[in-house]
Amino acid sequence: MEETAVLDEFRASEALLEGHFILSSGRHSPIFLQKMRVFQHPDRTERLCRALAAAIREKFGTVDLVVSPAMGGIIPGYETARALRCPAVFVERENGEFRLRRGFRIPTGARVVMVEDIVTTGLSSRECIAAIRRHPGELLGAACLIDRSNGKADVGVPLVSLLRLDVPDYAADELPPELAAIPPEKPGSRDLK
Repeated sequence: MEETAVLDEFRASEALLEGHFILSSGRHSPIFLQKMRVFQHPDRTERLCRALAAAIREKFGTVDLVVSPAMGGIIPGYETARALRCPAVFVERENGEFRLRRGFRIPTGARVVMVEDIVTTGLSSRECIAAIRRHPGELLGAACLIDRSNGKADVGVPLVSLLRLDVPDYAADELPPELAAIPPEKPGSRDLK
């Protein structure tokens, strides 16, 4: 899938938002990708994840298991695993740390790829990867639909993405005047109780 087609799926879903947003990392940005607006459309999600599965196969070969971080990674993880014809599981926070729960496990020798929705700083990906590494299996690498760090985020393993974006983000005390003049929104879910 061409990079422009990936962005077109987000635009057509009204998922490419402009304004002043506080990201889950705590940084501020004039752009927010509300991926759940894309994921509400099974046809769009299937197209994107089928393309991601092809990129994963090309980079890593055969995959036995997809592991994703809850919440945002569950849908693309499942849909990518479906295209890869393998199971999908997810990690979720327990006492502030990602863990496999619900009887999920990673079998010895399984070829595992971590699938995420969007990578900004790579924090969720690194936390998910740390949880995967506590189990047997061979961690091949990671994949995401959009890398909004434009390749700068280090997730600790090779990262495949459908699209790299160079989207500015700022610390709260470093906002440019035009962004500071707009009231911020926090559309993510990381800090919801």
